[in-house]
Amino acid sequence: MSKKLLSLVLVGLLLNIVGVIPAYASSKEDTRARFAEKVKEGISKLGTGPEARVEVKLRDGRKLKGYISATGENNFVIVDAKSGAASTIPYPQVKQVTGNNLSKGAKIAITVGIVVGLLFLLTVVIGRT
Repeated sequence: MSKKLLSLVLVGLLLNIVGVIPAYASSKEDTRARFAEKVKEGISKLGTGPEARVEVKLRDGRKLKGYISATGENNFVIVDAKSGAASTIPYPQVKQVTGNNLSKGAKIAITVGIVVGLLFLLTVVIGRT
């Protein structure tokens, strides 16, 4: 009986050791640095100019709306469309960015969809007459 119990305990311990997944701890600074890099990539994809509209939430609680007028290595500039006030935002200060832009591919897909829909309607209307 004691051999069976000892065998079951050893099997349980082995399964526990095999099933353990190592957890890698990262500091808050590392996490923020990686997030800042993601923000930087996202901002660069949006581009600059009045069509690059964004809403940005900052770590200090402020919210800014406007368009991206310039991007740099460490920060970017948002211009408020109504007042024209420019704000320089460092990437690490950003908590959330929401872009209201469509990509070039999405615009093309929408245009193609509209054209196909119109052609379909034309064929239906012409087919009835």
